[in-house]
Amino acid sequence: MSDLSGEVLAEVTAWLPPNDEPERPQIQVATVDEDGRPDLRTVLLSEWDERGFVFHTDARSRKAEQLASRPEVAVLVLWPGFTRQLVLRGRAEPLDADRIAAGYAKRSPYLRQLAWLNDHELAQAGLHERRAQWGGASERDFSAQPESWTGYLVRPDRLTFWRSDAEGPSHRVEYREAPGGGWSTHHLPG
Repeated sequence: MSDLSGEVLAEVTAWLPPNDEPERPQIQVATVDEDGRPDLRTVLLSEWDERGFVFHTDARSRKAEQLASRPEVAVLVLWPGFTRQLVLRGRAEPLDADRIAAGYAKRSPYLRQLAWLNDHELAQAGLHERRAQWGGASERDFSAQPESWTGYLVRPDRLTFWRSDAEGPSHRVEYREAPGGGWSTHHLPG
């Protein structure tokens, strides 16, 4: 798959926050289950670069199971007020251990605690029990990464930038990976 370059990299750079900005955008990640049916959930965009887009998750999750057998994904970044959206399609590949660890190190204390505690057993507990377990663990040190923490790099083969326009029609610019490498540009109706 082609790395992001030229005009498409310039668009991504203009639209997404830099990786050192602590507030990370939420993204919706769509996977495909064993029956070919789509599945969707929201995660944080951990970082991005010319290779693609990174997110982290629990290795025990349904999305991790689906990605192990079918790595094709679609990702949506939606801006508040539905003013812009970036939709990309591609393949997710597991990150190496260093990038997984770096992603965990950047997580907030709340998300680190969540990575350690939010398992099947806690999910089955009632509201008061979940809150009690959560509050009882708040003094623990969650700086070490749990074994269940993992991450993925999504290498896109198509990126679609949609922008609303209060004074005219919305506009979509789509970049598709070209057969010989690089990107082709297509302007599409709203």
